[in-house]
Amino acid sequence: MNSKRLTLYIDTSVIGGYFDIEFEKETKDLFNNLENSMYDIMYSTVTENELLNAPKQVKELLDTIPAGFKKKVELTEEAVLLADTYIAENVIGKTSRDDCFHIALATINKADILVSWNFKHIVNVFRIRGYNAVNLKLGYTQIDIRSPKDIINYGQ
Repeated sequence: MNSKRLTLYIDTSVIGGYFDIEFEKETKDLFNNLENSMYDIMYSTVTENELLNAPKQVKELLDTIPAGFKKKVELTEEAVLLADTYIAENVIGKTSRDDCFHIALATINKADILVSWNFKHIVNVFRIRGYNAVNLKLGYTQIDIRSPKDIINYGQ
């Protein structure tokens, strides 16, 4: 990974979006521009676990990203504690714990932007304010959260 490029943490919805008619154009643009663009991809063991029951083509999409442009991060105790704090602070309900793991991992691993198609639990201005309020309260930096649509024209 190149330190001059932005690091985008992608959640499972972005990987699935590659094969979804509603989201495929922007998602494919995001992946196709990877090598020529100004960003690298970060994903997590949470993403891999969520992909276990996905169709084969979805599971294998991460393998198509060249190694130099991607980084996998592990779910740590620190990330679990931060995710559970989002829930305890009523930013989101308990049923969305995996979504909180993504936010926490992107925050702790200093992703520049978390990219998601999940507008209910992640790319939602009220939730983003809540996640960032918790992050600031606990001494973490704020996390920028966007959809792939917001990213593909970045820097052009």
